[in-house]
Amino acid sequence: MIAFSVISVSIMLILGIVMYVRFSNSARQDTIQSTQKLMEQTGEYLEDYLISMRQISDAVYYNVIKNDFFEGQEDIQRGMNLLYEANSDNLRSIAIYNNHGSLVAAEPVASQKEDPDVTKQEWYVQAMAEMENMHFSTPHIENLFDDGTSRYYWVISLSRVVELTDNGDSHLGVLLVDMDYSSISRLMNQINELNNGQYFFLCDSNGEIIYHPRQMQISDGIYKENNETVAQYKEGIYEERFEGERRKVIVNSISYTGWKLVGVIPYSTFTSGMADIQYFIVMIMLLMGMMLVIINRVVSDRISSPIRKLNHSVMEYEAGKKPEIYIGGSLEIRHLGWSIQNSYEQIDSLMKTIVQKQNERRKNEIDALQSQINPHFLYNALDSITWMIEGGRNDDAAFMISQLAKLFRISLSKGNTIITVKDELQHAKSYMNIQKVRYKNAFAVTFDIDPEIETYCAVKLTLQPILENAINYGVSSMDDCGEISVSGKMEDGKIILAVADNGIGMSEEEVRFVLTDSNRIHKHGSGVGLVNVNSRIQLLFGKEYGLLVESEPDEGTRVSICIPAIPYTEENRKTLEKGYIFDEEEVKPLYADAMERVKKNEE
Repeated sequence: MIAFSVISVSIMLILGIVMYVRFSNSARQDTIQSTQKLMEQTGEYLEDYLISMRQISDAVYYNVIKNDFFEGQEDIQRGMNLLYEANSDNLRSIAIYNNHGSLVAAEPVASQKEDPDVTKQEWYVQAMAEMENMHFSTPHIENLFDDGTSRYYWVISLSRVVELTDNGDSHLGVLLVDMDYSSISRLMNQINELNNGQYFFLCDSNGEIIYHPRQMQISDGIYKENNETVAQYKEGIYEERFEGERRKVIVNSISYTGWKLVGVIPYSTFTSGMADIQYFIVMIMLLMGMMLVIINRVVSDRISSPIRKLNHSVMEYEAGKKPEIYIGGSLEIRHLGWSIQNSYEQIDSLMKTIVQKQNERRKNEIDALQSQINPHFLYNALDSITWMIEGGRNDDAAFMISQLAKLFRISLSKGNTIITVKDELQHAKSYMNIQKVRYKNAFAVTFDIDPEIETYCAVKLTLQPILENAINYGVSSMDDCGEISVSGKMEDGKIILAVADNGIGMSEEEVRFVLTDSNRIHKHGSGVGLVNVNSRIQLLFGKEYGLLVESEPDEGTRVSICIPAIPYTEENRKTLEKGYIFDEEEVKPLYADAMERVKKNEE
């Protein structure tokens, strides 16, 4: 989700930047185009205004001054009056001066100010210097006539050289048309009403400012304008940096005059105009970002949720539980779930097979160990019976046969390996009765058994090999003073069966190897003995159980059998026969239950 969101947001940022650049460029072009159109309209109005001044000038010159019907100053005055009245909205005054600078005629009729030396004024000088052209002045205060109102008027003057005729003599003069500057000022004020930072000004070809929205500040030196440089520009769009500010400058020339209408668009105007677009793009990007995050969350959850469920079921399985492996989600995840489930099923099947084979192997090992004992004892018993019959000891032989029958009845035990402690003790007693007859009562045997342990489970044929070793290696060489004792008791949930003799004993080294080295050469017996018994007990109950051998030379030997206290029931017998090993935690409740039953029986 994080990866998809980062990629999505990055793409959105790039898209937003591209959109903003496109919108800003488009908005900039729109602003420039709208400014150009406004300047074209304004330029047309100014040209119409100046054309009207030319037309008035032409009318005065050609229709009044050079008209044959107008003879003398009175006729000229009357003609000028007619033109003035027709254009009084835009005109401030019309005047004709001769080549000496004297006033010939003026309209409206007003008194000329004292001693105005017009020959030194710029409009007069320009007209006389370039007689073939019309000349437009920059805005200035009209200072030729006094209308008695003590008011000052800003005007723009058009001056041209005219030919005057006086009594048949012709000489040059200057026609002056003063037009009201307020018309141009109102027009320029209107287009400068926009408060977005851009503005417009008007200058002549020399850079002299005709109109500027900050004209007073420029005159006072508070504000600066790049008018002299702009006056050198041709029509077009220019980019410049003035007073540390980047701006676009649009120049439009006014026909007949050399005037330049200039539009200035600072770059701050573009950025302020883009504020709404910026907010719009930011809002769209935020909404798209939220939608993408939600979509990515849903998509990633649909992908990861089945994986998490599958992982949870696998972790539960590894923890020992047997849950159903989750199978869901996309095709790949379902296939993975099926694969894991099939793998676990195969593992379970293999484990069961291995356990079964291990149990069979252990049972086979126990049977093999047991089969090593039965033929050996049978051989010795039959050998003893043969000696008795040959010696005429028929009663002893009959006793031996009856004891042998009891012994083998228990040995067979319907093929069971697990019998009760009582049966195992009976088997041991029968065995010792046979051996006492065989050895002509050369040793004494005593049994000290706690009756409560007789109902617990025991491994068949565990006491016989130990008793055989006690006879062969302990008391067989002693003369009528050998003693063998068999004891049994319960300790901490365990049954302890012990066989002790007062025979010759063993050294510490022999004790150390008696349960570990099955390849030792035995002087008597079958050679399987204690190692065989210890192995059978540990195969059934585990390594914490088995035999404990204690012996000292000339003091005797004691061999203890330690097995768990498991009550003898058919269910427990079958479980042990299958090779299941009880641990201590399982034995404790069985032992407690057995003790409870013993108490009830005693009561």
